[in-house]
Amino acid sequence: MSHFIATRRAALAQLDAFLPRAAAHYASERNTDGGTEARDNVSLLSPAVRHRLIGEDEIVRAVLDRHAFSSAEKFIQEVCWRSYWKGWLELRPQVWADYQAALRALTPDDGCRAAVEGRSGIACFDAWVAELLTTGYLHNHARMWFASIWIFTLKLPWQLGADFFYRHLLDGDPAANTLSWRWVAGLQTRGKHYLARADNIQQYTAGRFWPKGELNENAAPLPPDDIPAAGRILELPLPKAGLRTALWLHEDDLSAESWPLPEGIDVVAIGGDVDPASRSRLPVSAAVIDWTTSALADGLDRAASHFGVAAHRITAGDLQRWCDDHGIEQIVTAYATVGPVADALAKRERELAARGIVLVRVRRAWDTAFWPHAGKGFFQLREKIRPLLGELGIP
Repeated sequence: MSHFIATRRAALAQLDAFLPRAAAHYASERNTDGGTEARDNVSLLSPAVRHRLIGEDEIVRAVLDRHAFSSAEKFIQEVCWRSYWKGWLELRPQVWADYQAALRALTPDDGCRAAVEGRSGIACFDAWVAELLTTGYLHNHARMWFASIWIFTLKLPWQLGADFFYRHLLDGDPAANTLSWRWVAGLQTRGKHYLARADNIQQYTAGRFWPKGELNENAAPLPPDDIPAAGRILELPLPKAGLRTALWLHEDDLSAESWPLPEGIDVVAIGGDVDPASRSRLPVSAAVIDWTTSALADGLDRAASHFGVAAHRITAGDLQRWCDDHGIEQIVTAYATVGPVADALAKRERELAARGIVLVRVRRAWDTAFWPHAGKGFFQLREKIRPLLGELGIP
């Protein structure tokens, strides 16, 4: 049975089931990867959070309703890591552009093909390939081991490894995925890389794997690249009341009913689309496409119920006719962070503007609060988590 069901209702049920284990149990057991049938030490909420079927604020509020901050701090920090990565990349979009340029210049060779087909000859690595291809998920510790082995033992380009993850992870996120691979390689924090070690793998896989003598445990970090200075998070114009408005859902945020819309917005139509195949020039897994498509359907159904307006999936080719049919003057959508969705929205915005239709993005209060503090290392943001939660009204 899959751990991941692409509905908000399932995500809320999963959160409720995990809450008793979100404090001491999580803090002590979170690093153990006991296999696909032993996942009660982690929340398994990452696909739902990535597509915002459920929000970070909801998760943290639910945890703090059950536990003291001091008891659940480790879990709350892990929720905030994803916000940190998003904010960091939002402040430095050039890093994403450089990664994409490097990826376009690479062609997978025989070594890369053997790795992604589970033929590396390293039992744990090949098992993680099979698990990823089968489930669309890997435990976070396994992702670190995998990336380290890919980069330092198999000596494959980190960009191709990041792309492999992005194409197959249900929770594939441009910021969290790309920057985590950079961190393992030693590019994100200068001179600090992550080396997978056989004894560590044996300990934290409950003895399932022990690749003794198979790993490069003495590799140096990759040569550093240039990291741009942090920019700033821009303020966004608000949607205008009095205009015939459509809401547009995309895979970065599928809960329109909780978007921060000002009063007086006249919602006359709801549409949306997902294009997970745009993640890469290489094939994206059918599981990712199916899951994301199902999550969109759930988001559209909930939006239709909340706003009392019919909601439909609208392809790019049908967008203009849809706007004409409803007399749309303004489209409101959730802010999309750096990545393929943001790129697609920018293109769509230009096309709509040429026809006199304005595209307005709304940003959630959680992102507005956290992203400006992601300019440096996570430690600086970590120290601000408690006061930022207070500013957001999360006691």
